[in-house]
Amino acid sequence: MSTDAMAVDSLELKPGVAGFVDDWGSDQRAFKGVPWGKAMMWIFLVSDTFIFGCFLASYMTVRMSTLEPWPVPSEVFALSFGGAPIPLILIAIMTFVLITSSGTMALAVNYGYRKNKWVTFWLLFATAVLGATFVGMQMFEWSKLISEGIRPWENPFGARQFGSVFFMVTGFHGVHVSVGVLFLFLTSRKVFRGDYDTGRRGFFTWQKGRYEIIETLGLYWHFVDLVWVFIFAFFYLW
Repeated sequence: MSTDAMAVDSLELKPGVAGFVDDWGSDQRAFKGVPWGKAMMWIFLVSDTFIFGCFLASYMTVRMSTLEPWPVPSEVFALSFGGAPIPLILIAIMTFVLITSSGTMALAVNYGYRKNKWVTFWLLFATAVLGATFVGMQMFEWSKLISEGIRPWENPFGARQFGSVFFMVTGFHGVHVSVGVLFLFLTSRKVFRGDYDTGRRGFFTWQKGRYEIIETLGLYWHFVDLVWVFIFAFFYLW
């Protein structure tokens, strides 16, 4: 019997309760060979999912329980061009930018495993620039709302809770994007210098050829993009 066939047989589960027990007790086998950084990133993302889930659940609770009228998103987040307000135009551009960055990040992971240094560098750099663009547009959105009198404790457009929940959730997400942009720039610099090819020791560089860090960073970035989809649906479309 070949080695591959033996490996497949070793992964087959026993029938019934014995197979169920083996399946739930296979953590050592399931994670064998997985880089510790990647496994830790998955654990972090699961915990972060609960935090964002609590924030969005709180938003729904506040919105459905408040007695004051809730602001209309298409009016609050509209931008005027030529005297005519365009609803959610900035938010649409922000969403497009962040989703595009998710595509460039996926390509960076692909070319990273191919050890194509230059293509990986430019894709990581493009992802970082797109992420920084998103953060810049979010800062513009915040400054616009603040100039119109919206505060965490005050809101001239309706329910006071709107400002507190909006700034809390979008601010928490913005911090995640900003941290991701920082690490994208740092990692792209390391790829540019060839640290993952030469094994130059340093921050996130410990062994030659270890491009797995790009996939780990990609997991974080895709998570941030996915969370924004939920924020977009809850805050701007509901």
